[in-house]
Amino acid sequence: MATEEEDVWAKATKVADDLYEIRDTFFPQNADDKTSKLQHESDLALNLLDSIPAEQRKLPARRAAYEYLRGKILDVVPDYRKEAEDHLSKAVKLNPSLGDAWLCLGNCIWKKGDLTSAKNCFNLALSKGPNKKILCQLSMLERRMAQGKGFYSLFFSSQLLLVILLCMVSGYLWSSEANLSVFELKISLLGISSADNQAEMVEESIQHAREAITLDVKDGNSWCKVLQTYNLGNACLTSFFVTGTWDHSKLLQSLKAYQNAEKDERMKSNPDLYFNCATVNKYLENYDRALAGFEAAALKDPSLNASEEVEKMVNLLNKLEILLRGHSKSKRLASLASTIGAVNLNSSYKRATLDALSEGLNKAVAVLGKVLLFVKHENITPLYFLVCDSDQSCFVLSVYGIRNDTIKEGDQLTLLEPHFRNIDFSWKEKCYKFKSIRVDFLEQVLVNGKALPPHQAIRTSIYAQHKP
Repeated sequence: MATEEEDVWAKATKVADDLYEIRDTFFPQNADDKTSKLQHESDLALNLLDSIPAEQRKLPARRAAYEYLRGKILDVVPDYRKEAEDHLSKAVKLNPSLGDAWLCLGNCIWKKGDLTSAKNCFNLALSKGPNKKILCQLSMLERRMAQGKGFYSLFFSSQLLLVILLCMVSGYLWSSEANLSVFELKISLLGISSADNQAEMVEESIQHAREAITLDVKDGNSWCKVLQTYNLGNACLTSFFVTGTWDHSKLLQSLKAYQNAEKDERMKSNPDLYFNCATVNKYLENYDRALAGFEAAALKDPSLNASEEVEKMVNLLNKLEILLRGHSKSKRLASLASTIGAVNLNSSYKRATLDALSEGLNKAVAVLGKVLLFVKHENITPLYFLVCDSDQSCFVLSVYGIRNDTIKEGDQLTLLEPHFRNIDFSWKEKCYKFKSIRVDFLEQVLVNGKALPPHQAIRTSIYAQHKP
């Protein structure tokens, strides 16, 4: 009799866990199919749970487990359900040591927008001992809370979109970092104190993500560890933007985390993994990898509208190619190049032309050039300019963290320690070949021989918002 009772409870627990496996790994072409499947499976799970005799459910040792499982099953859908919160609240009151119940309760409360209470749930659970799942959720919540108050926001529903400024896409809502639901876009001009506080909170998010992975080290390539690795990638990418898009290492850390998560076969069905890797590669100027990643994401989930990202990138690359070809033969180019004058530089910098640059970061090097034009495109960041050096070599300049009215046509620029890329790849039988310099922060640029004042800096911040 006892064995039969144990079997029923074990089966109910497994069914609840299987529900979340579906939520985290099932990505149909039609988002409604996922909603229908989750609703159908959750109804079956509730029927199984209700088949347990009432007298067994009311036993002190079982009552908390029943409330927890019922709340967990109800909470699997993306929308907030008060009924789920009520059951989970009862569970943690009856048995405060139920760590997963605290996790589910925090996620449920998060859905209704009470982030502080959600964080309290996670912290209360952690006070009873380290828990990798809760550390992972806390990491996501801290990134969400880093946005602060009083900013203009736009919401785009998607699973795990890394919405970059106003250029990204919409999709459907789901929980879990493996298929993160919604990303909230924040574009704000931040004061130093506010930006520092945001960066500090995101760094705490990264720390908690690392702690979760450390706790999971014995589990090898467990699914939980894969999700935690993915969470770390999202945290690093968010940090890249919050800190002003200058710390290139954050992008590389993010890409490495995504690549590690990608090794798990289950993640290969997740379109958001391809989307996020593509986003990182886009800002690393690995345009070929970015295009391939967005295309793969679009094939796996058309609702992500990743195909629009492909179209935007191709439009930009085509425009750059046409502009470079047109200006490289213009008489105006020789005239502008001849007006590039000397600039008083620190003796530690060596002046160089484009052809003398090495791939990557060029330390202690300064490149002088004239702005030919500002390149308008469909995204807000980065800013693109066509520039020529004294040898009349044209290149694309991508600028982050500077107001769009700071650099104007005809200005003389001094680029300190430029990050140089020689772009050369083919996409859909078309070859793209041009030279590119990236400017990551204000101090890298002198405009007409003068350093830029602090008020010309702008922090463009995005937040990966997990909405359970």
